[in-house]
Amino acid sequence: MRRFEGQTAVLTGADRGIGLAIATRFVEEGASVALASNRPEVHEAAAALESLIEEQSLPGRVMAVRLDVTSAEEVNAFYAGVIERFGRIDISVQNAGIITIAPLEELSEEAWRRVLDVNTTGVFLCCKAALHYMKSAGHGRLINMASGQARQGFIYTPHYAASKFGVLGLTQSLAREFASAGITVNAICPGIVETDMWQYNDHHWGQLLGDYGPGELIREWVAGVPMKRAAQPREIAGTAAFLASRDADYITGQAINVDGGLIMS
Repeated sequence: MRRFEGQTAVLTGADRGIGLAIATRFVEEGASVALASNRPEVHEAAAALESLIEEQSLPGRVMAVRLDVTSAEEVNAFYAGVIERFGRIDISVQNAGIITIAPLEELSEEAWRRVLDVNTTGVFLCCKAALHYMKSAGHGRLINMASGQARQGFIYTPHYAASKFGVLGLTQSLAREFASAGITVNAICPGIVETDMWQYNDHHWGQLLGDYGPGELIREWVAGVPMKRAAQPREIAGTAAFLASRDADYITGQAINVDGGLIMS
């Protein structure tokens, strides 16, 4: 099925994990994709997607750039470059995000600002840049990556929780502002996902919460998930593809939990 043939999807934080899984799903369904990340591996990710396109004779194309989502100048130049290369922006997935874990007494103002700058300001800047082109086209899909911590904050990560609550507020506000312009704005709230970030979480929360060995804390937490497992990145990608599709035409301002039933609200 090629629901997105002829469309262009822009994705930040797209070099690995959830971001790359979403980019892969869009490519498999026919879209051209513009990948952005602050890591050089984004070019390797793009090369892998180009190989997938060639192997499966898919219609899409790929571009990739190094990007600091906290820089308005870089973000605006990136989105303008996508228009120059592909001529349109139909979908924009704001996935770039970071986390640090520390007791409040050890949490610096610098760390606080950095997490909010990437996770919240970065989403704002990318949404604003994408909307500039989507408004002219009269259609578009914005998909913002939030977190289970946008529903319920957790210990040692007040800055991360604040940043993700901010993403939900931004999502709802923009959804109201642009609903009549043919643009939907939604968020995804993943739970425990098998990614590099969750390996970091396992290690650092494990050190602070008790004498946990590698993988032990995650196994304990997964035991509390009704489905008794962590998510795979491709499962988050499936939700993103749904929100980008015509099946979600009448859905906006929503935050969808993808967490195996961990948070039910």
